[in-house]
Amino acid sequence: MITAFTQDIITERLYLRRMRKEDWRHLSTILQDAKAMYAYEHAFSDDEVTAWLENQLRRYKEEDGLGLLAVFLKDSMDFVGQCGLTYQKMDGRTVVEISYLFRRDAWGNGYATEAACAMRDYAFDVLGLDEVWSIIRDTNFASQNVAIRVGMEPRGEIIKHYHGIDMPHICYSIKRPEGA
Repeated sequence: MITAFTQDIITERLYLRRMRKEDWRHLSTILQDAKAMYAYEHAFSDDEVTAWLENQLRRYKEEDGLGLLAVFLKDSMDFVGQCGLTYQKMDGRTVVEISYLFRRDAWGNGYATEAACAMRDYAFDVLGLDEVWSIIRDTNFASQNVAIRVGMEPRGEIIKHYHGIDMPHICYSIKRPEGA
């Protein structure tokens, strides 16, 4: 088990920390916004938001030490999204994924890229991983662009089955630089 995220992560504009139970309200601003959740094909119910948050809390403690982190603007401490590292199944193997999801009113400010770059660097520099992935729905062009800005390249495609829908996803990855 990797013991990760034992301390907060601070970037130029962002403050990232483990989620807490009291972050339910923050998460609901994203997860219950149908437009923000278009890649999932639906806005979450209250129970789904609770399950999402409980899953992150479980990941930190019981499963693998990884998980999504709450992302705040450093100067104002306004919640803008979530970003982190999670284990995901891909083509029969387990990979570490950089995942991100931000409030719509925070889109277009580079926050997802900044947070994802911090996760990439954390994965390579702190955890010593050789490669990280982002598995992105084929219609989610904004998230694909974030992956490209992080330095990732498309490496393949998979189909995920979610809520009775077959959803094509593009698998992006970046490998640790030689000698790093």
